[in-house]
Amino acid sequence: MKKILMICAVILGFAFTASAQDSQKAEFKFNEEKHDFGKIPQGTPVTTVFEFTNVGKEPLILTEVRPTCGCTIADYTKTPVKSGDKGSIKITYNAAAAAPFNKTIVVKSNAVTPEKYLNIIGEVVAKPASSK
Repeated sequence: MKKILMICAVILGFAFTASAQDSQKAEFKFNEEKHDFGKIPQGTPVTTVFEFTNVGKEPLILTEVRPTCGCTIADYTKTPVKSGDKGSIKITYNAAAAAPFNKTIVVKSNAVTPEKYLNIIGEVVAKPASSK
C-alpha cells in the first residue's frame, strides 16, 4: 500500500513540475485572430496587421509565419519579443480573382501553443468595366 501511495506521489510531482514549466513559457495574446476585409476591389492588394503581446515569462520567438496560398504575403517581428512586449504580423492579400476568400496563416513559435492559426476573409468584387 505504501509503495502505491509513493508511486502516485511521484507521478503527481512530475505532473505539477511539467505544468509549472509550461507557465514559464512564452505565450501569445492577439488583438484579433480573424480579420474581415469586407468587400475589396479586384486588383487592389489589401493589408492588415495582427498585433500580439507576449503574456508569458520567456521571450517569444516566431520561427515561421506561413500563409497557406501564394496570394498572401507575411512579414513579421523576427527578433525575440520579451515578456510584456508587443510584436506584429503584417499580412498582405493580393486581390486578383473576383470571389469570396478565406485564407489561413500558420504561425509557429516557442509558445505554450506552438502553432497558431490566423484568418483573413472577405470578398473581392470585380472592377466595373471602363468605357472607352
